[in-house]
Amino acid sequence: MSATAENPRATAVATPDAPVEVRVTARVITDDPLYRKIPVSLRFAPDEPLAVRIVFPADLSPEGTDNEWVFPRALLEAGLQAPTGSGDVRVWPCGRVQAVVEFHSPEGVAVVQFDIAALRRFLRRTYAPLTR
Repeated sequence: MSATAENPRATAVATPDAPVEVRVTARVITDDPLYRKIPVSLRFAPDEPLAVRIVFPADLSPEGTDNEWVFPRALLEAGLQAPTGSGDVRVWPCGRVQAVVEFHSPEGVAVVQFDIAALRRFLRRTYAPLTR
């Protein structure tokens, strides 16, 4: 008898050591009234429990490599409720369904808009990573 037949409701088991990666679509905000949608990876590694990573695809980088930003998970969480951050990364809610993440670097500033629901789902998974 298969495991499914014996336990038809079996699901993935939460483990504290499973990395989390979620792919979402974000919008780059510019002076142009039309925004550009981009694929973004949200990552969390249990061996760095206080940090999250937002990774932009290589085709957006002049160097042709992924552009990864690492910052405190608490900053992302707090920024969904109220404006927060004062360094390289700033986060704030934009209405009830969007959040803005602003990235500061020597090359300039990038302003990226995310669906709050996607960011909340990601954050929930960082507290209860699932194995596949």
